[in-house]
Amino acid sequence: MSAPVFLAAPGTLTGLEPGARYRLEGAEARHAGIVQRRRVGEAVDVVDGAGVRLHCVIAEVEPGALALEVRGRVVEPAPAVRVVLVQALAKGDRDELAIEAATEVGVDAVVPWQAQRSIVIWRGDRAARSRAKWLATVRAATKQARRAWLPEVTEAVTTSGLAALVGRTVGDGGAVLVLHEAAEAPIAGAALPSAGDVLLVVGPEGGIDDAELAELCAAGAETVRLGPNVLRTSTAGPVAAALVCERLGRWAVG
Repeated sequence: MSAPVFLAAPGTLTGLEPGARYRLEGAEARHAGIVQRRRVGEAVDVVDGAGVRLHCVIAEVEPGALALEVRGRVVEPAPAVRVVLVQALAKGDRDELAIEAATEVGVDAVVPWQAQRSIVIWRGDRAARSRAKWLATVRAATKQARRAWLPEVTEAVTTSGLAALVGRTVGDGGAVLVLHEAAEAPIAGAALPSAGDVLLVVGPEGGIDDAELAELCAAGAETVRLGPNVLRTSTAGPVAAALVCERLGRWAVG
């Protein structure tokens, strides 16, 4: 069974090699020691969200802290192609379910999209609170999936902001795939870059407005379909991410 993962701040694991000691403190240490009841001698991994992973063994358990002995250090390189989920805001917890599963699948960034037909609106204090929930969801999913890289959660974008992002992505050699039930081209046949970003755009419950779709396509996006079935906004993104990650060779074992 793989070791549980705990997150440290980027840069805090610099210079730690096998034989060193690392002190895990704060909320992560409380979760390990109090909630999970981790004990001396158990193996744990500590990651910094930027590719550094320390394989450790618990040497001491203190109130609010764990003293860890570093047994190994691995630096996982950033992927040549980033997979980015652009998730339209959705009612209930459907958008959070989408980003949770997509993080576990392997997306590298998440972009909240205030689409025309989004029932939920991020504005003012609500925007800050909602983004904080997305950040917490992605953080928990990163730990669940034992990932060394923590996906970025950007500020929310409007459709005009998304169109600008589409233009920059395509201009830099990336690809933007808009999931749409009326599309003829399957996602399995979409051209993927060898470097840069692949944006996967998922609309809200009511679908993507025709004018929005035209604006995104004019900026360089292409529409694709997942298959014969129409998926919810909570499942379309993770399924698309899984298909793209498989094509990029991320799920190859060995």
